[in-house]
Amino acid sequence: MGRRTDRRAAWLAVASLAALQAALAAPALAQQSAPAASSAPTTVSEIVVTGIRASKQQSLAKKRVAISVMDVVSAEEVGKLPDKNVADAVQRIAGVNISSGSGGEGGFSENDRVSIRGTNPSLTQTTVNGHTIATGDWYIGDQAGTVGRSVSFTLLPSEIVGSVEVQKSSQADYIEGGTAGNVNIVTRKPLDFKQPFTFNGLVQSLYADLPDEADPQGNALISWKNDSDTFGVLVQGFYEARHERRDGQELFLLGSATIDPASPAALAHPDLANVAYPTQIGSAAFTQHSTRQGGLFDVQWRPSDKLQLDVNGFYSKFEGTNFDTNFMASPVNMLGANQVPTSYVLKNGTLEAASFANPGYDPTDPNPGADLAFPGVRDSIYRPNAGSSAGYLDFDVRWQPTDNLLVTAQAGYTRGTGQTPHDYGYEAFLVNAGLVYTMHGTSRPADVSFPGLDPTNFHDPNHVVNGGSWSDSVFVTDSETYGQADAAWTLDLGPIKTVKFGLRYAEHKRTDTQANYGCSADPNSTCYTNPQVVLPMPAWRGTVSPSNFGQGLGVDAGFLSHFWVLNPNDIAAWEQTYNNVNLGPNYQGEFTVDEKDAAGYVMANFGWERLSGDLGVRLVDTDQLSSSWNVDLNGNFVPASVKHDYTKLLPSLNLKYDITKDLVARFAYSETLSRADYSALSPAVTLNNLDHTGSGGDADLKPIRSTNYDLGLEWYFKPQSILSVGLFYMDMPTYVAFGASYRPYLDTSLDQIRQFLITSPINVAAHEEGVELSWQQPLIWGFGALANYTYAEGKTSQGLALVGSSKSTANAEFYYENKSLSARIAYTYRSSFLVGLSNVTPQYEGSQGTLAASLNYKINDHVSFEFDGLNLNNPVLKYYSNAAQPQAFYSNGRQFFLGLRFSL
Repeated sequence: MGRRTDRRAAWLAVASLAALQAALAAPALAQQSAPAASSAPTTVSEIVVTGIRASKQQSLAKKRVAISVMDVVSAEEVGKLPDKNVADAVQRIAGVNISSGSGGEGGFSENDRVSIRGTNPSLTQTTVNGHTIATGDWYIGDQAGTVGRSVSFTLLPSEIVGSVEVQKSSQADYIEGGTAGNVNIVTRKPLDFKQPFTFNGLVQSLYADLPDEADPQGNALISWKNDSDTFGVLVQGFYEARHERRDGQELFLLGSATIDPASPAALAHPDLANVAYPTQIGSAAFTQHSTRQGGLFDVQWRPSDKLQLDVNGFYSKFEGTNFDTNFMASPVNMLGANQVPTSYVLKNGTLEAASFANPGYDPTDPNPGADLAFPGVRDSIYRPNAGSSAGYLDFDVRWQPTDNLLVTAQAGYTRGTGQTPHDYGYEAFLVNAGLVYTMHGTSRPADVSFPGLDPTNFHDPNHVVNGGSWSDSVFVTDSETYGQADAAWTLDLGPIKTVKFGLRYAEHKRTDTQANYGCSADPNSTCYTNPQVVLPMPAWRGTVSPSNFGQGLGVDAGFLSHFWVLNPNDIAAWEQTYNNVNLGPNYQGEFTVDEKDAAGYVMANFGWERLSGDLGVRLVDTDQLSSSWNVDLNGNFVPASVKHDYTKLLPSLNLKYDITKDLVARFAYSETLSRADYSALSPAVTLNNLDHTGSGGDADLKPIRSTNYDLGLEWYFKPQSILSVGLFYMDMPTYVAFGASYRPYLDTSLDQIRQFLITSPINVAAHEEGVELSWQQPLIWGFGALANYTYAEGKTSQGLALVGSSKSTANAEFYYENKSLSARIAYTYRSSFLVGLSNVTPQYEGSQGTLAASLNYKINDHVSFEFDGLNLNNPVLKYYSNAAQPQAFYSNGRQFFLGLRFSL
């Protein structure tokens, strides 16, 4: 089957290329007698293009002259991209995918990760002005998980962008790390502005319809340069508040949990033996109030035509108060306590529906045998002041000592953080009720009910008892000190035009520090683990779920949408009283990765007549030290470290052939490298005490290497227009996938060693191939449009899917523009793809499309009105392990931005 689909993709690509070549044959032949093409795109000097069309013309001009395979997104004016962060902006490019959450996290309203050509986001190198940027993550699962090398675009608002370069083929002078490609964010420089003084400010209000809240958004840029154009200063700041609400249903461990053949349920009904079932089905409510604030500065000094100095810095901080609650039906508790379903439905090896009778519960019974048969569990998790940050300070020198020699140097420091100071968790058990559930596959959420229980009443002690509790913290730092020097020597050696060479050295450190709040060993302690103490229940203020909870999921009356909700501050107070006595390191989750990277390269740029290109090689040496803790069978923690040093040679070749002045053919070959995620390089583990699962790393992982091929044809048939086709193939002999095994670890809730099912990364062979089709042009009467489609197919050598690989991705945009008004509507679609792991189970996200729109009206030369709408179709995000086994459904609502932009 794999070979057949490989051939289908190849034939589709060849047929598309042949069709385009045939369509262009006539104009190409007609222009054979034309002189050699210039490297610049066709322009019409008497027409001045502004606004949306200007940005598209600038983007195509950069793409046209580039030697490598590259796409560009340009801001149409200062601070004006059609989206709210850089990830949203680049999603319109063919071959680019974005996502808003990693495995087990689920999606949110703002996109956070970028991947190129159906690969893991960790295989995309993100730089700012050509240098690296360190970031952290606000979500606790990402802070301690395997998100690793990828950059969190939540920290990068679109206001900082002058342009974004998506580099799909490699060059020897690119920093290694982008197996699939690079995203380079280019910020503005004060000496690039035409006017001596520039001011641009935006004041907006963001209204999110699901939380029904409005929040302020503000951005401002000031740039000044002297009359002699030798010195300039730019300062930019931003502040953006946001209310997030996500309604959802989560189904846990479906597919990896099966009914024991020796259990009473299977003995009573033999057809239930080894049947998969959902351990828990929860109505999940997530809310967040966040702020993103920071700024950028740039100081340029050009003391002479031969020398330019630049100092620039950036800082962004995201901070949110997160509250995550889940009202969960627990078939695992019923089956584990020897309960037998009174009725059930089997479908495709799955217990799709089941009913359980009330097992009974007597709180006065000193040894109640049915106490473990809890039909439900209620989790409430409060994470105040969780957040992330990213920043850098960079110094650049550009010196041209002779007409033939250009020397550039760059040095800087970048640091990112991710922190959850407190992860307060309170758990309650639901008792004295039956349990009924019915799943509907991946079409819609399951129906859940608890006969005999009022889920909106927390105060009835006959139905709710204290269950469990936890409190911990996570703090991650990611930093790098870097320096590099490059020289470009212009030659007159026939076809060789320039020889470029350079050196780079960087020291990178990633540290994950975790802590658990535990109970006192004092037998008189009021800690919840002391069996001699009956604790009071947390305070409840009568709060219940919103009246419209779950309506965006397309549910009916069977969906559990009304339930009691605790106040997050009351949860924190309860935790601080009963489970916040001792603070100790969580050694099992801590790690440090120290990395020293040295690289040198040489590259020649050549060209004659219509052919131009570059040929180079990059030599990379990596010295890694992974440090963490291991636990022995006695529960003692012992330090562990693993050291590796490896050297790789990375050749690259890019060719561009100007068939005519409007028709360009491209070919690229490169060998690229991405180092494994930091957390994947450490034996440290993240454990779930509830179901004894977890994830860990492997310090012996090899870097991900890839041999890449690109073939493309681009027709610039009119100004601001392009029709193109591109083929790509990636062969990755050391791709990182996941395996699973049982290992002994300390269950911190029981303070006992237990066997955990641990997933860990492994190196396997994989490949990715596909075709990209793009069209863009202005139409009539101020209208214009673009569309692109990408087909990508990737598999490991075992035939498993690659993380982030959607077979089909499509974009369509339609815009209108005149002197005062500009408007656009855009639709993005991607087919299903593997997100990652949810605990130990592979998690796929279903196909989805998103609709966005923007409107800009120029009131006068200094003031304009702006409106942006995101997620206008309110897509339901669906996650599953296979077609019959759903894992989650989420709805994030719509976001509307309304404001005024001021400019001088």
